[in-house]
Amino acid sequence: MERIIQGMTPSEVVDKLRKADGYYITNTARDLSQSDFKNRILLHTDMLAAPSRERAGYFSLEITGGASVHVDILRKQVDPFLKLELLREKMPKTMFQTLCRGVNLFGYRPYPQNVIRFTVREFAKYVDVWRTFDFMNHIPNMQAVFEEVAKAGKINEPCICFSTGPEHTDDFYVGKVQGILDVTGTDIILCIKNHGGLGTPQRIGQLVNAIKQSYPDLPIHYHGHNTDGNDIGRIAAAILNGASIVDASDSSMTGYYGPPPSLTVIQTMKSLGYTAIGLDEDAVIETSEVIRDQRQYYAAFESQIKGFQPTVQIHKLPGGAMGSSLEQAAKGGFLDKMPDILHKELPRVQKELGNYWSVTPGSQILWTTAVANVQGGERYGNPSGDLRNLLLGKYGPFPFYQPEEWIYEKVLGADWKKVLEKEGGMDEIEDMDLAKERTNLSEKIGHEPTDQQLVLYLQHPNDAVNFFKFEEKFGKVYVLPPSIFLHQGKFNVGTTLSFTDHYGKEHVIEIGPSMVNEGGESNVYLNVDHHQRIYSFAPVAKAGVAAAATVLSKEEIMTLAKNGDIRAPFAGNICEISVKEGQEVAAGEQIAMMEAMKMQTPVVSVIAGIVTTLSVKVGDAVKPGAKIAKVDIDE
Repeated sequence: MERIIQGMTPSEVVDKLRKADGYYITNTARDLSQSDFKNRILLHTDMLAAPSRERAGYFSLEITGGASVHVDILRKQVDPFLKLELLREKMPKTMFQTLCRGVNLFGYRPYPQNVIRFTVREFAKYVDVWRTFDFMNHIPNMQAVFEEVAKAGKINEPCICFSTGPEHTDDFYVGKVQGILDVTGTDIILCIKNHGGLGTPQRIGQLVNAIKQSYPDLPIHYHGHNTDGNDIGRIAAAILNGASIVDASDSSMTGYYGPPPSLTVIQTMKSLGYTAIGLDEDAVIETSEVIRDQRQYYAAFESQIKGFQPTVQIHKLPGGAMGSSLEQAAKGGFLDKMPDILHKELPRVQKELGNYWSVTPGSQILWTTAVANVQGGERYGNPSGDLRNLLLGKYGPFPFYQPEEWIYEKVLGADWKKVLEKEGGMDEIEDMDLAKERTNLSEKIGHEPTDQQLVLYLQHPNDAVNFFKFEEKFGKVYVLPPSIFLHQGKFNVGTTLSFTDHYGKEHVIEIGPSMVNEGGESNVYLNVDHHQRIYSFAPVAKAGVAAAATVLSKEEIMTLAKNGDIRAPFAGNICEISVKEGQEVAAGEQIAMMEAMKMQTPVVSVIAGIVTTLSVKVGDAVKPGAKIAKVDIDE
């Protein structure tokens, strides 16, 4: 049977899958990057791999979505749309795939309907297969994406998120499949999203069989992670029980928390009498050889903890969150507490909060809650705004059971029943005024934005503006290979750097000496394209010059708040200022919004009064106890 290629209609693709006499493979390069390299694999590396990946004949290449859209602009300084344009030039036949978080899109919280639809329309110009999920398996949270994907003539791949436990039965999941089909119709692919690599091969085979028994014509795509080292077994069980597509990636870059190697899947299934349809095994091997030498430049982004983790069956942290969670632990100085967090507190929190699916943004809620419980000493004593929203039902109803009343009281306060009655339930998020947001963006970047720029701004406003300004100042830096872009430490004098820019012009930079003058200013000498240039940098303040910041306790911060002196309750970034100086505020009214570990928490005024001072601005990084605002009682 011939390969499936970009440009086929959804009905043509689904028909081929129904008639398939083997199975297909999706190369989940994006998930590999997120799970094993903290999303840092550069476009430069993907461009090197593109010709052989194109010849390989994959069902699709998952190359965007999830957290990658954000990290593209935040850490890699590449336009997510330009990335897709450039890869399409090298891969005209391969379908591109994305991972979409439903109402949360490519971010971490719900967006208005018009933003969702606008975003899908723009990305659907480049993306063929839309794998869409919701961490509560709440189908209405995915419906707008389903509708826009269908309108664009692209392929819907709705997910049922999978987990383990007594509540997670075949009957439950089969019922969810029917709920999806009621919304989408039958020309879809169903994804079993095993984001944590949970369950045994037998369990996955049993689930695939149960779904195929009820819906024999429904193509199933199994997605898993190799965190416990056993996903090849689960993949084999899925195919043996009727799955049409499975996920894997390039062997030379696979690690511990992402997908298993494609070649291992091919070899395993070949011994069982199953053929990978349309796949060129030589091209699969060639891809790994082409990018093998690139891995050394990404070493700094590999996990702090090496080796497979069979204990994922206990803590259930998804592969895509393992690397970033371990990075947060290392930076936060609590890496030594990870065994207690992962093996004791996290599974305890998961059960207490309803045993829902540990995947974005729900996995961040579970993770940050478990970390706060261990670090703070008082369980649920420092709840995030997102945990509060979870208990209020803002993300959708709990699928199995609600948390116990004491948790509601700890998070929502003594009057939690009144709070739940007044604020509970999913909000009807008002549409944004896109024309107004376009004007706001235009003012911030100094020119009329494109639709693509507006899409990025609507989801990640501060980071998008910073990226647009960076690119305007420095150009298209995606052209830099990882050996330059991700270089650790300084370059030695005499080092020669070569690269070709976005317009095809070759450049050579030779590193010259660096000198510091009497005023502390550094002058760096470079030969750029055989012309000497001098770059001057202002002196850097020496560590220890500034007085050490006073560390305030939680009790001290609360005491100051009662006097109108509002301080940061934890370390994080200011992502929103909700008031202006001179504005009257009521007790409990939001002053600002802080973000830490992808979770947002409102900072509120304890007293009623007038905002007399704002000490921070959007984008500021603050430490616990840092001044945020002053509210004086209006007398």
